Amino acid sequence: MAIEIEHKFLLANEEWRKHINRSVNYRQGYLSSAPTSSVRVRISDKQAWLNIKSATIGTHRHEYEYEIPLADANEILNNLCKKPLIEKTRHFVIDDGNVWEIDEFDGANQGLYVAEIELPEIGQHFTKPNWLGIEVTDDLRYYNNNLAIHPYSEWQ
Repeated sequence: MAIEIEHKFLLANEEWRKHINRSVNYRQGYLSSAPTSSVRVRISDKQAWLNIKSATIGTHRHEYEYEIPLADANEILNNLCKKPLIEKTRHFVIDDGNVWEIDEFDGANQGLYVAEIELPEIGQHFTKPNWLGIEVTDDLRYYNNNLAIHPYSEWQ
């Protein structure tokens, strides 16, 4: 069984930009978002995946990911996924031995930045960098499947 253990945070300042290791552009869309799970297609560079996640809110949930042909992923995103699609640049920042993934959203979610850390064990301690803001792991609004339905640009 695949388990994702993740914490989500907003950012307190732009200091993290000085420590970017690499960046990747993502385009993703949701085929299904149900009370129990979500099914999405994601493209980054020249690779594509089908991803299934449990809809559990909190630090850990079930996650399964399978590589699919890029041409199929483009057709699915263009013709089958709910709109708007999620467009973002993921910046990888290393701090105190931890890899932080900072999503800088574009499109309908432009202006939103979310930092995530994935951990190998539930309850594992990690150091919070000074550029980290409040934790939003338990706030549904910041989950990508919800951003596809209620984009950041529409928040009041």
